[in-house]
Amino acid sequence: MKSEHLRIYKTVHTWTGIVCGMALFIAFYAGALTVFKQPLQRWASSAVVQPTLPLEAVQPLIVRTLAAAPEARRDFTVWLHDDALTGARAAQAWLGWQVHDEAADEHDSAAVRHRTATLDATGAVQVQALPPSQVSPLADVIDTLHRVLGLPTDSDPHRWIMGVVSALYALALFSGVVVLLPTLVKDLFALRVGPNLKRMWLDAHNVVGLFSLPFHLVMALTAVVFAFHDPIYGLQDDLIHQGRWASAFARGGAPARATAPRDPAALLPPARLLALARQQAPGLAPEALQYLAVTTPRAAVRVWGRDPAAVSPRARGGFLALDPYSGRVLSTDFLPGRQSPANQWIASFFALHMAAFGGSEVAWLYFVLALAGAWLFYSGNLLWVESRRKRAPRGQGTAVGQRRDVRLMAAATVGVCLGCVCGISLMLAATRGLHGRVADPLAWHHALYYGAFFGALAWAFWRGAARAAVELLWAAAALTAAIPLGSWAAPALWGGRSPAEGGEVWGGVELTAWVGALVLAGLAHAAARRARTGPADSVWSWRTEPVLRPAATSPATPPAMPPAAIAAAPSRALAAGSPAEP
Repeated sequence: MKSEHLRIYKTVHTWTGIVCGMALFIAFYAGALTVFKQPLQRWASSAVVQPTLPLEAVQPLIVRTLAAAPEARRDFTVWLHDDALTGARAAQAWLGWQVHDEAADEHDSAAVRHRTATLDATGAVQVQALPPSQVSPLADVIDTLHRVLGLPTDSDPHRWIMGVVSALYALALFSGVVVLLPTLVKDLFALRVGPNLKRMWLDAHNVVGLFSLPFHLVMALTAVVFAFHDPIYGLQDDLIHQGRWASAFARGGAPARATAPRDPAALLPPARLLALARQQAPGLAPEALQYLAVTTPRAAVRVWGRDPAAVSPRARGGFLALDPYSGRVLSTDFLPGRQSPANQWIASFFALHMAAFGGSEVAWLYFVLALAGAWLFYSGNLLWVESRRKRAPRGQGTAVGQRRDVRLMAAATVGVCLGCVCGISLMLAATRGLHGRVADPLAWHHALYYGAFFGALAWAFWRGAARAAVELLWAAAALTAAIPLGSWAAPALWGGRSPAEGGEVWGGVELTAWVGALVLAGLAHAAARRARTGPADSVWSWRTEPVLRPAATSPATPPAMPPAAIAAAPSRALAAGSPAEP
């Protein structure tokens, strides 16, 4: 390829990366935690004890709840505890449903209200509306940050912004590969560690980017589809189905004679439905029974679960659809391992983006790849800054004034990226103290995250990139270390359930936070060492004033000599005044 074409691709790669890099850092860093959204939600809400019942008592609970709360007939869920998966007599479950504000966006988790039901000692049903303070929004807030690049709400315009950024991200990936092709074989495994830090960072950037390229291509392309799927479906409806999209995919209505309401008392017991699901899918580990329209002729129950050996169509797994009255199989379209080729193809997009396959090993792999992706965008901005810095003349240890755009880009990169880390760590550290104690936890989580984020951004511009990078890295390390400390100290400080009661003293969240805190502290120490001892003409140096050092070569201007000395030794004076001579 001609050199001018390579320059064009390099320019495209650089500027698409610069435009999207900081937003994608937020998406990837928050996305790494979203891989474990459900465990994180359970960890954040562990202080609330759900009203569980033995599995055999759930059937009477369903009948009485539907009579007392007709709103639950549309959609309610029986959540199974782990021992319910074995079918043991001591299996426990609890019943709950959600009420969504019809005026809000369907993806807006803030518009959801939660309800639960249980039986008292006399067998009477008790319906409880969980106040917002009892439902931790932590996992949903982090997921929203991931899906809409740090914006506070998941709405159509915000998803379209994400779609545009993802399209530019795909363009940056393609142009980066083209730029790397001429030196691909020679530099594939090159990681030149030495005094040339820019060269080392560029090698690491290329190696990480190339070996994680399939992962990044999947993330970019699927994110575009997720962002614009509603407009795509609408266009298909207009151009292909002539406005009959819903009817084109309908399974057909119920027989005209089957119009009478169905009696919930005739529902099959949950234990029987679980047994039928195990017959159809032995590898499925059931987690919940979702009942839909149970009093209508189109009643169905979805047995949700996971099968590590199969591809799941959703992040929470897949489901087998049964008739809750007869046990007849209604659909296997979303059952892991039993999907049709067409459904399997569509499900693979969701599974590849959400790590809904392969079990915990793949989830941890995605966690590491997402963090590596966040580092990739951060390092890309740093390389842009380094490639545009003004350098001092060789042999002079003096500070050089850098261009304003370089200083602003360095400060913005530090503020946005480390502000995101500080904000998420602050939310995680505070969630056990907030849970059940504040009236509006969502507002508190937003205040904590955006307060830390914009505070870090302002601090970076005020202090400058070099000093702010070290200070914000230490702040991020301290806030991340506060996550396990806050988790363990919460019962003593605010009461509630201790993590030790659930065997969580060395849980995944706490251990991961400790490792993250140590890594951030190590980065802070390395950044401080480079700021003290690195080149004085760098954006990342603390030495903003000229530094006087003995020159390695003769100075350009010779020291003055007395006239007598010049007269006595003209040749020596001439040599001293001629720096070009040895």
